Amino acid sequence: MRVFVTGATGFIGIAVVRELVSAGHEVLGLARSDAGAHSLADAGADAHRGSLEDLDSLRSGASASDAVIHLAFVHDFSRFQENCEIDRRAIEALGSVLAGSARPLIVTAGTAGLAGPGQVATENDTVPPDFPFPRVSEQAALALLPKGVSSAVVRLPQVHDTVRQGLVSYAVAIAKEKVVSAYVGEGGNRWSAAHVLDVARLYRLALEKHQPGARYHAVAEEGVRMREVAEAIGRGLQVPVVSLSGDEAQAHFGWLTMFASHDLMASSLLTRERLGWSPVGPGLIEDLERMDLTTL
Repeated sequence: MRVFVTGATGFIGIAVVRELVSAGHEVLGLARSDAGAHSLADAGADAHRGSLEDLDSLRSGASASDAVIHLAFVHDFSRFQENCEIDRRAIEALGSVLAGSARPLIVTAGTAGLAGPGQVATENDTVPPDFPFPRVSEQAALALLPKGVSSAVVRLPQVHDTVRQGLVSYAVAIAKEKVVSAYVGEGGNRWSAAHVLDVARLYRLALEKHQPGARYHAVAEEGVRMREVAEAIGRGLQVPVVSLSGDEAQAHFGWLTMFASHDLMASSLLTRERLGWSPVGPGLIEDLERMDLTTL
């Protein structure tokens, strides 16, 4: 099928594009620049010029396709609230074109905040009414179901390879700046994770076995302890590793504090059963150990 992919030139997006192309699908990737268009051509995809803010470009890309995978998000945390609103409007624009058809809309969300401390989120968990984050990608996508949009959601953990590590990349940058790698308390809180190529394969399976209203977890490891992450960063940067109190964490981590001291654990048991997905990539710590952290 012909698939319109937003965020197609990003870290996860380009892996999804290559996975789809290798499986015989045609891909139309959203590109903001000539460089992005060239990277899509190199991956065997067609470029569709536009951006998340250009809703007409989103609608035309979706109109020209049999399915849409929405991966794009503006990762500027200084404008997080504004960027969350841009994302919501983009999802609604994509849905407006797909309404009344069976064409799938697969939207990207996260596993963070779905379960309490020490708990593991599952695909059956819904976003709570008091959800603490302003990003509402999942809520916006599933709200389109009654309007005739065949939407589903892929929830992401920390997605990694030896170049990028999700939120861990920000922890590395902070450790470089502060010349110390830190964790909070005993560092027992855990984050789920998956290798980027496993995640790309899951998106393809979610598309090919599409079920309206489905929620999938792209989780290979249910929970990696943050102390282990901090220690791997310390080894990679050759800096001390320290434990911080809650008060000290705010000064050290800044905006990342909201994640650094919390459990972000999730299971993918139901996803594996429903899609036949079996992650095979290296773990987060293994990739972190193989990275040249000084280049981040």
